[in-house]
Amino acid sequence: MARSLVIKVTAGADAPERCNQAFTVAAAALASGVPVSLWLTGESAWFALPGRAKEFVLAEAAPLADLLDAVLAAGRVTLCTQCAARREITVDDVIDGVRIAGASTFVEEVLAEDVQALVY
Repeated sequence: MARSLVIKVTAGADAPERCNQAFTVAAAALASGVPVSLWLTGESAWFALPGRAKEFVLAEAAPLADLLDAVLAAGRVTLCTQCAARREITVDDVIDGVRIAGASTFVEEVLAEDVQALVY
């Protein structure tokens, strides 16, 4: 069994159920004591900005802002460098605790020993 999770979420408001599932799994894993690194890529990149997660609403789902706060408090949140650049998001724009990093960092994380990678 993997000792940590790297979760890449590619969906945002364009695929709300898939997006919310990634955040839910990340928060549930952290609540179970599993270290989590959550990567925001594609349309989920917008959730690295203050207030954007609060705008996301999905019936019968935990609020995305609460899930993101849980991951920020106990795990790591990374915004994809290229995804940020395409959206003109800079390090000065993101929520405190969100880092911006690229593919080489993602590869390093997923190739570490005892890591399970999930992509949503």
